[in-house]
Amino acid sequence: MAVVEELIRTENGTISFGNYELASKSKVEDFEFGGDLYKVKTFKEITKLEKNGMFVYESVPGTTVHQLKVTEAGVSFDVEGAEDAQITLELEEEKEYKVLVDDVNVGHMKTNLGGKLNLGVELNNGTPVNVKIEKIAE
Repeated sequence: MAVVEELIRTENGTISFGNYELASKSKVEDFEFGGDLYKVKTFKEITKLEKNGMFVYESVPGTTVHQLKVTEAGVSFDVEGAEDAQITLELEEEKEYKVLVDDVNVGHMKTNLGGKLNLGVELNNGTPVNVKIEKIAE
């Protein structure tokens, strides 16, 4: 896979965004998808995605995300970057999720009061890693 040169685009009913190779900050605002407006800010130090002005995704350092799909059951995407990244996602408040990285269960995590879930992902430059976060039924 490769970086998203246009910073954000749709692919097979999903969103792909981010360019971790950029030396300076770049952004795209008011990208319409599924009746919602998205904003992406990205460069080598950080990548951030918002939907209708609300936080969705952030990585430090910057990453490229392919085929981000958000459903009631959870989130899935492929991510790549130049080095290991800390990723923060906005999910449901105080819910427990199962986290899989390249189909390996790395454990259960619970979101905080704000619905944030933080995870670290080991990345090798140019090699995408699949991340699935599945809500655990109560």
